[in-house]
Amino acid sequence: MKSLFCYPLYTIILFIFSVNIFAQENETINELEEIAIIEQKVMMPMRDGIRLATDIYRPKTDKKVPIIFSRTPYNFNPYRDGKLNTRTAQRALEAVKHGYAYVVQNERGRFFSEGEWDILGTPLTDGYDAFTWMADQEWSNGKIGTLGCSSTAEWQMAVAAMDHPAHAAMVPQGFGAGIGRVGQFMEQGNWYRGGAEQMLFFAWLYSTQHDEMAPKLPNNISQEDLIRLQKFYDMAPEYPPVDWSEGLSHLPIQDIIKNVDGPKGIFEEMVQRKPNDPEWFKGGLYHDDMGFGVPSFWFASWYDVSISPNLALFNHVRNNISDPDISENQYLVIAPTLHCAYTRATENTIVGERSVGDARLDHESLIYGWFDVWLKEGESKDFLNQLPRIQYYTMGSNEWNTAEEWPPSNSSLTTLYLNSNGRANSLYGDGELLTKAPSKDNPDSFSYDPMHPVPSYGGNVCCTGNAVKGGSFNQQQMETRNDILVYTTPPLTEGIEITGFIESTLYLSSDVKDTDLTIKIIDVYPDGSAYNLDETIQRVRYREGYNEEVFMKEGTVYKVDLSPMATSNYFKKGHRIRIEVSSSNFPRFARNLNTGGDNFDESEGVIAHNNIHHSKKYPSSIRIPVIGDLKFK
Repeated sequence: MKSLFCYPLYTIILFIFSVNIFAQENETINELEEIAIIEQKVMMPMRDGIRLATDIYRPKTDKKVPIIFSRTPYNFNPYRDGKLNTRTAQRALEAVKHGYAYVVQNERGRFFSEGEWDILGTPLTDGYDAFTWMADQEWSNGKIGTLGCSSTAEWQMAVAAMDHPAHAAMVPQGFGAGIGRVGQFMEQGNWYRGGAEQMLFFAWLYSTQHDEMAPKLPNNISQEDLIRLQKFYDMAPEYPPVDWSEGLSHLPIQDIIKNVDGPKGIFEEMVQRKPNDPEWFKGGLYHDDMGFGVPSFWFASWYDVSISPNLALFNHVRNNISDPDISENQYLVIAPTLHCAYTRATENTIVGERSVGDARLDHESLIYGWFDVWLKEGESKDFLNQLPRIQYYTMGSNEWNTAEEWPPSNSSLTTLYLNSNGRANSLYGDGELLTKAPSKDNPDSFSYDPMHPVPSYGGNVCCTGNAVKGGSFNQQQMETRNDILVYTTPPLTEGIEITGFIESTLYLSSDVKDTDLTIKIIDVYPDGSAYNLDETIQRVRYREGYNEEVFMKEGTVYKVDLSPMATSNYFKKGHRIRIEVSSSNFPRFARNLNTGGDNFDESEGVIAHNNIHHSKKYPSSIRIPVIGDLKFK
C-alpha cells in the first residue's frame, strides 16, 4: 500500500477535503436518524387516484407536531449515484430540531410521483389534498406551514387562494414565477415582461421537463419496492450540457429546445401562447382576481428576475384582501442578492462585481420565529411585535432599513426628463436627465437590428445557464454602442436614497409595425463606472394592454409606459443617475424581429429605425422615488 506522501500535494488536499465532507454528511444523517422518525416514499393519494411521492421526517415524540411542507418539481431522492445525498437531510434536521415534522413531496409527474407533469404541479387540488392528508395524520397537530424558494415557492400563492384550514402560514422565497397577472404586471409566471418573452424558461425547461417518451414506473408500485429502487434508480434524466450563450440565439425560438435535441414537453405549447391566452388562467398561477387566505413572510431580492411583480403581489395582498387577519399579517424581506441567494450574503457581499457590504441576516431565526407564531399551540405573538413589516437592504449605503409600507412613506416620486440635441447615442453622446422637460423636440435616433441585439450584461436574472451572469456589472463598455441611448444627470451635490418603484414613459416613432423598448437604471460613480440596478422592457404592440395587439404606423409618435422597475440604492455625493434606452436586452429577453408577426415561429427579422422624442409635447421621462432632496451641481 502506498504511503499518502507518495501522492502530489493537491491529491492529498482533495483526499482530506473529501474525507471531511463525507464525515460531515455522515454526521448529518446520524444526527437526523437519532432524533427523527423517517418515512420515505410514502405515496400520498390525490382525489383522482394519482399518488405523489413523499418523504416524512418527524420528531421522536408522542406529542402532535406542526408540519413544514416543501413541494417541488426537483429531485430530492436521498441517494444520488449510489451515495446518500444530505441536502434534504440538512433541511429536515433543521426543521426537526425546531420541533417540526418536515415533509417534502414531488409534484405529480416528477420522479417517483405518478401522473403527468405541468409547470407548478397542476391541478391546484393536489396542494389542497396534500394539506388534508397531512392534517389527518395522528402525529400532526393540524397546522401546516409551506416553505421553499423558486419552484418550491411559486405554487404556494394559488393554493393560498383556496384557503385550506390547515394551511396556517407560508414563507415563499424567490416566488416570481408563481405570479400570473397582478395589477399592471401580466408576467404569466415570468414567461413575459411587458409582453416580451423572458428566456430563462427556454433554458430551464430543457433541463426540467421530462420527455413525453421517457420511461415511467408502473402505477401502484409498493412503498417497499420504491425504497429499494431509490438506492440505484432515482428517475433523474441526465441532460447533455448546452452552451446557452449560443443555444438561445437559435431562430425560430419555438425550436430552441428541439435544436439542441432536448426533451419534448410543455415548452412547445407554452411558447405559442400570448400574454392573454386562457391557458395561463387554468393552471397554478396566482392572479389578482383570486382571494388569499394565509399569513405570509415573503423573501425577495433586488437582483432576482421579478422583483417588481413580487413587490406588487405583496402590496396586492396587503391592500386588497378584506380579511384583516390576513392583510395585516404580511411581512417582507428584500435582500441585495441573486435568485434564492439570501443565505449566501457575507461580510463583503459581491453581487456580480459590485460590493454591497455586509448583507447578512439571520434567516433561520426569522423563518422559524414566524412559523412558531402560527403553527405551535399556545405560542405568543411577541415575535410579530418586534418584526418590522418590511426589511429592505439599501445598496450604496450598504445597510438594512425598515418600512411599514412599500414604497416607504417618506419617499416621493420626482420626475427627470430626457433631453439631448439629438445625439444621445452611446456614452459619448449628449443625453441628459433634467428636472424640466425641454421645450424643443430633438429626437434621438438609433437602428435596432435583431440579428445584432444589445447583449445582456449582468442584470436581474436567473436560470439561463451560461448565457447571462446576473448581478451588477460596470456597463461602460456596453455603453459605447450606438444603439444604446444614454441619459445622465449632473453629479449630485449630496447623497440621495432612491427606494421604491421607478416609472418610465417614452415617446416613440418607428418605421416598423412593432418593436421593443428597453430601459435600465444605473448608478454612475465619479470614475465613470456605471453599475446597473434594474431593467425592464415593453413590446410596443401591447402598449395599450395585453388583450389586443395594436401596431404602429410610420411617422406617428406613440406614448409607451414601461412596467415599473424597483430598487433601493444610495447615490453618494458626486455620483450620477443614468438610464439606458434601447430596443433589445438579449438573451435576458427574446428579440423582437420587428415584423409584426407572431415572432415565436419567425427566423428572419427587419431592422427598425427608432426615434425617442423628448419635449413638452412628448415628455419622455422617468419618475424616481426619492428620500431626501435631489440636488445637482
